[in-house]
Amino acid sequence: MKIVVDWDRCEANGVCMNVAPEAFNLDEKDTLHVLTENVPPELRAKVEKAVRDCPRQALSLSND
Repeated sequence: MKIVVDWDRCEANGVCMNVAPEAFNLDEKDTLHVLTENVPPELRAKVEKAVRDCPRQALSLSND
C-alpha cells in the first residue's frame, strides 16, 4: 500500500502529520514530505485515519 498525494489539493495544514507523524512531516517552509512511500502494516491504521481526516482530501492510498 502506497501513500498518494494530490499536490494540487494539498495545503500542508499538518493534519496528516498530527495523526501519523511516522509517515508525514512538514518542513520549515510548510512543505509536506511523505516519510514512507510503502505503508508498513503497523502504520496502516494511522495512515488510513490521516487520509480520512485530510480536510482537502489530498491523500489517498494505492495498492500498487
